[in-house]
Amino acid sequence: MELRLAHEKDIDQLIKMRWDFTLEDYPEMGEGTEYSTFEKECGDFLEEAIGSGEWFIWIAENDSRIVSHIYIELLKKVPRPGRITNPFAYMTNVYTVPEYRGQRVGSKLLFKVNEWAAEMKYEFIIVWPSESSIEFYGRNGYTHCKEPMEKHFR
Repeated sequence: MELRLAHEKDIDQLIKMRWDFTLEDYPEMGEGTEYSTFEKECGDFLEEAIGSGEWFIWIAENDSRIVSHIYIELLKKVPRPGRITNPFAYMTNVYTVPEYRGQRVGSKLLFKVNEWAAEMKYEFIIVWPSESSIEFYGRNGYTHCKEPMEKHFR
């Protein structure tokens, strides 16, 4: 199993995984949606993200197949006098294909991401876990923080 950052050659697999991940949890989202339309939008996003230096897509690959991924977006903070201002990381789109779950693939990938974030001196990683993933993050050293506030526009 290889743990690494995604490259452009991985985009087709990442698109399909995003599609599968979404429909696994929200099957209704696929109704009336053409895969080709999603494929174009997601492909454009991934192409830009991979080369941006602001998004980092970590993957676990087994025999040329991506079996797990974690997306990280860096968020820069406004500098403060008297301290070095490091960005923090927003983690999203954490997914392991069903047949690899329960084999610690996701935990190994998350450990690699945590190691990388510490080496890069990011201030912290934030994630909004689903109810079903709270235990996974807890096992991997994540703790609850106060809920952020939000304003919806739709």
